[in-house]
Amino acid sequence: MAAQFGLRLRKGAATTALAAATVAALAASQAPGVTTDSAGRQTAESPSPEATTYSEDTASGDGRYYTDLPPLDSPKPSPGTGDDSPTVGGGERGIPATVLDAYKKAEASLRDSKPGCNLPWQLLAAIGKVESGQARGGRVDASGTTIGKILGPQLNGNGFANISDTDNGAYDDDTTHDRAVGPMQFIPSTWEWAGRDGNSDGAKDPNNVYDAALAAGHYLCRFNWDLSDSANLRSAILSYNNSTAYYKTVMSWLEYYRKGTHEIPDGTGSLPRTPSGNGGGTTGNGNTGNKGGSGGTKPSPSPTPPNKDKPGGGKPGGGSTPKPPTPPTPPTKPPTNTDTVHHLEAAGPAKLTATAGATFTDRIAARTETKAGKAVAKVRVRFTVIGDTDTTFTGGEKVATVVTDSTGKATAPGLVAGEKTGAVTVRATVVGRTVAALDYTATVTARRADALARTTTTELTCVANGEFAEQVAVKATYKGAVAGKVAATATLIKSPVDPTENDKGPFFRNPADGKPLRTLTGLQTDKDGLLTLPKLYADDAPGTYLLRIETEGGATLTVELKVEAAPTEATPTESPSPSAGASQ
Repeated sequence: MAAQFGLRLRKGAATTALAAATVAALAASQAPGVTTDSAGRQTAESPSPEATTYSEDTASGDGRYYTDLPPLDSPKPSPGTGDDSPTVGGGERGIPATVLDAYKKAEASLRDSKPGCNLPWQLLAAIGKVESGQARGGRVDASGTTIGKILGPQLNGNGFANISDTDNGAYDDDTTHDRAVGPMQFIPSTWEWAGRDGNSDGAKDPNNVYDAALAAGHYLCRFNWDLSDSANLRSAILSYNNSTAYYKTVMSWLEYYRKGTHEIPDGTGSLPRTPSGNGGGTTGNGNTGNKGGSGGTKPSPSPTPPNKDKPGGGKPGGGSTPKPPTPPTPPTKPPTNTDTVHHLEAAGPAKLTATAGATFTDRIAARTETKAGKAVAKVRVRFTVIGDTDTTFTGGEKVATVVTDSTGKATAPGLVAGEKTGAVTVRATVVGRTVAALDYTATVTARRADALARTTTTELTCVANGEFAEQVAVKATYKGAVAGKVAATATLIKSPVDPTENDKGPFFRNPADGKPLRTLTGLQTDKDGLLTLPKLYADDAPGTYLLRIETEGGATLTVELKVEAAPTEATPTESPSPSAGASQ
């Protein structure tokens, strides 16, 4: 309907004045940097390339997308049309219910987890429209999973990026090359780290609109981008598909949806008609290689016009049927820098060590080289923190992609140690090229303290079978600085030379059953290096006892505890009997 409305404005002298007036009114109201196309639709001009700096590969592999623009809203609707008439663009404002719900839920989730991103759900809707026509008009089941896979063209270097298979066909049914998958068109290698479980079903499925929308939101919000800032917004959109035309198309739909949308039933959304001009042989709805899925309907080819230069041309039954023209052979894409990479070489320390919570001093680096060992510049290298660890790169992300410099070197962002100690693997891979990965080992050691001191000097005493009035409190330091979150143990020992656990004297109470407990493990100082032990009690054995506190890193403090004998009641003096006095 959008295309038809554009034709109405352009056809005939009777409507020319209306078209001119409409376009002029829109142009007059535009902000700087906004242009109008031939149908009067507004698109934002992109800022200068210098305004955008990012080095991430795109979520969709620079794949095919839909170039349809929003319809022009006529200031004078045709008689008899309602607000939702396609003639005034109302039909395009409708977003299928489940798809719309997924976008809004993703926005709410990001508002909690990354409030500084300021992600609007309308941006997800704009990308979803351009990538898949809102999941093919909302053709999803009750859980939000698309009915049939939505697959992009094969990323084989013919008009698109050249990305060899990374998922063994698990997501895209293609074991030769990758394809973008799902309503938000993630390539499998990106989904592997960017995927999210948006509907809490325990799975991360790129074909599920809830999972895909949340993943897209996190993808757009990485690098601490604030999407309320126009430059950050542009960077985020271009990181999804690195094309200025794509950016303009998404911005056009973003502004359109910001003016108002409404919910429509699933499966009733309009389908886009015009894919971008890259090669790849997709069907009319951007689906390729569907197996078991419904896919889209391939548009009928245009009829071949009759050839009037040959006998019988254009007459029923006359002459021979002209041959359809042979389609031109797509140009072979010249090899890129990435295509020349043969292997990765370590260009930084192979092993790194940092204390939990600290930033590693050294940074991981890798160099891309040809088979002959020559450095290759301008190649994207992805660094990924592998496994179950809370160690991340600066900014809290576990994945970072860096472009190699003139020496072929890519240096990863700073690595921040998490609280989980032990070995962490960081893997370097070449984006868009299958070469052996390079693994680095980073070791996270426990936080340490080298000194402990009591926070008070009060003598710790109590009577037998009583309780100590004061709890033992200590402060830990490391090289004179506060030692926060340091592991510690506390044990009531037998003597300075025998640190085994005592079997008598003061004790803690087991919180589970109240029984005496003379060793405490799993203790930790707070962020200020302070540790306060539970209350101490005494049994019936008076004497002087020792409490030893030890921390990770070797700090030790021995505290003296005194238990005094309980006072005994005085025995009353016996009075002489009267008879004894009388006999004297």
